[in-house]
Amino acid sequence: MNALRLSLLPLCCLLLTPSAFAADASIAPSWSANASKGRYASRCLSPAPERGLAPAGTLLWGTRRSWDGGQRTDERRSVLVSIDNDNFVVPAPNVKSVSLRRGRLVASPDATYGLVGTVFRGTSGDGKSVDVALCGAEPSHQDPDVMWYRIEAWNPMAQQWENPCISNSYVQNPRAMVVAGVWDSGGQHKDAPGKLTLACELGAISKCIDWGYKPWGERNGQSLAGLHQACTRMARADYCGDGRSHALEYTTIDMYDSLGVLSRTTETSTSWDPARASFEAAWAPDGATCLARTRDGSSVNTILAECPGRFSADPAPDLGNGDHCVVGREGMTPDTVMLRNRSYGRP
Repeated sequence: MNALRLSLLPLCCLLLTPSAFAADASIAPSWSANASKGRYASRCLSPAPERGLAPAGTLLWGTRRSWDGGQRTDERRSVLVSIDNDNFVVPAPNVKSVSLRRGRLVASPDATYGLVGTVFRGTSGDGKSVDVALCGAEPSHQDPDVMWYRIEAWNPMAQQWENPCISNSYVQNPRAMVVAGVWDSGGQHKDAPGKLTLACELGAISKCIDWGYKPWGERNGQSLAGLHQACTRMARADYCGDGRSHALEYTTIDMYDSLGVLSRTTETSTSWDPARASFEAAWAPDGATCLARTRDGSSVNTILAECPGRFSADPAPDLGNGDHCVVGREGMTPDTVMLRNRSYGRP
C-alpha cells in the first residue's frame, strides 16, 4: 500500500506515543564544562511553550518559517536550513568533528563518544547564524539506518530555546533526521561539504525518506538520490521546480517509480480508493516533467504562467496505464520518467 497522506497519518499511532529518546552507546549524554555558561545552560530542559500549531504538509524542511509564530510568510523561508558538522558552539568532550553515516550522526575521532548536549552553528533561510542544540536521540523503529533527533534552536526574539520543527495535532513534539547537503529556497538540493540538513518530521525531505527514498540508498545498482529529490517536489506539488507548493493539507496521494521502490496501488482500502483518483503528474529532481492537472484545483494555465517555457501541449505525452499528460517538457518520454503520482484532487 503506497497511498499516503501528506500529514503522515498512517504513522500517527507511532508518533502520538511520547518519545523516550533512548540513547544508544554513541549518543549518550556528554556535557562539556562550558555548557553550563550563559544561555547554553538552559538548553534541552523543559520545552518552551508552543507558539502555534500549523499544518506542515506543504513545507520542505518542516520547520517554522519565522520565529514570530506566524506562518503567513513565504513558505520558502525557514528558521533553520542547515548546520555545520564541524563548527561547534558547545562541543562534546573529545569530539573534533561529526560525520553522517547514512541517517546517523557519528562522532570523530571516536564513534563511541556521545553527542547529546552538543550545540552546532546553524544557518537560517535568510543566511543568519542560529545555534542548534542536540537534545536527544531515538533509533527509528522502522529503519535501522535512521536516527531521530530531538533538537532545539535559540529563538532570538523570545530569548529562549525552542523546537524549530512545526507541529500539528497528530505530531505535537516533532523530531528531526539528518540528511547530507543543503536545500535552497527554490527546493534544489546541493552537495555542500561540512553542511548537514536537519529535516523535521512533517517536512517533505524527511517524509520522502520515510516513504522509502533514502538518498544514500540504492536500488538495482542505481542511486536513490535523484528519486528522493523528485519526491520532495512531488510531495509539495512543486510543478515549476522553484520551491512554490501547490499542495493541500491532508491530501491523499499515491506514488510509483521507475525503480520499483513503490508501485501503483490498485486495491481499494479504507485509506485509498483507486476509482476516485486520477493521474496528476510525472516528476524529476527539478520539478514536474509532465502535468495532467493540479492538486490544489488551479488551472493548468496558471502553472504555465508561473513557469513560462517549461511545458508544451504539443505533444502531450501518454505514459501508459492511464497516465496521460496535458502538457509536458520537451524531450520527455515514458522511459525518462522517474516518479509519478495520482491523487484525489481538490475536495
